[in-house]
Amino acid sequence: MPSTATDFLDPAALMRVKSLELRARMVMEGFWKGLHKSPFHGFSVEFSEYRPYVRGDDPRFIDWKVMARSDRAYIKKFEDETNLRAHLLVDQSRSMTYGSGEYTKADYASTLTATLAYFLMGQNDAVGLTTFDQHIDQHIPARNRPGQLRRLMLNLEHAPSGEGTNLGAAMKGLHELIRKRCLVILISDFLAPLEDLERQIGYFAAGGHDIAIFQTLDRREIDFNFQKATHFRDAESGKDLYIDPAVAGNDYRERLNEHLDAVRTICTKHGARYRLTPTDEPLEHLLFEFVTEQTL
Repeated sequence: MPSTATDFLDPAALMRVKSLELRARMVMEGFWKGLHKSPFHGFSVEFSEYRPYVRGDDPRFIDWKVMARSDRAYIKKFEDETNLRAHLLVDQSRSMTYGSGEYTKADYASTLTATLAYFLMGQNDAVGLTTFDQHIDQHIPARNRPGQLRRLMLNLEHAPSGEGTNLGAAMKGLHELIRKRCLVILISDFLAPLEDLERQIGYFAAGGHDIAIFQTLDRREIDFNFQKATHFRDAESGKDLYIDPAVAGNDYRERLNEHLDAVRTICTKHGARYRLTPTDEPLEHLLFEFVTEQTL
């Protein structure tokens, strides 16, 4: 971890900032400050130019100055290694509008997406965005040019307007839209049937794409620590259910864990990186993990 937990921005305070771009910038500032307190001190500005030395690399290309600062062996990337293409696939179905506190899963997911876009474009990578519910809503091809980041931010500021979620259809549609190998980052609560998800992730993996999954859930959806019996409304179907947490809690948590395990199993099978992201987790922490997994 780049810093202590007390140094992280509280997500609730962060979400009170109305500007999505400013939120992303604040997370980035916290990230860089934390990074300078970590073992990567002195190396942060060189993420886009170097990669770790691996067995078989020519040791003549080791940068000894960087090694002296980071205590790790890195080599200069060749020209064809320096530019990443990334595509962010973001769930904007109605289930993402749930939030037990001051902000929703959609607020958190859009801020995470904006932060990743901000970071990747800062590394001179091309970034695209696709939003979906039961079908693809908006699609912005991966680019790295003036105005691209602002265009992404404007699209992410739209509130979810869809109803159900169709992960398989969204991924199939994206697979048909992108031709070049890239990093596909999928951000969703995955509270939908998973029948088509494995097939589509398999297609992406077979095509040589890297895949990162962020499963975004509200803390109460994970813990189900409600105290009183009450009516719950399914955000996507509109159906009302009267539930006593004391009676249904254990069964709910058991079924949720089975569902989470199923998503993890699909990801593991196809070499996709998986991360459960509760909406109360500081975004700097997620970004630090993402960056270190990309570079180490």
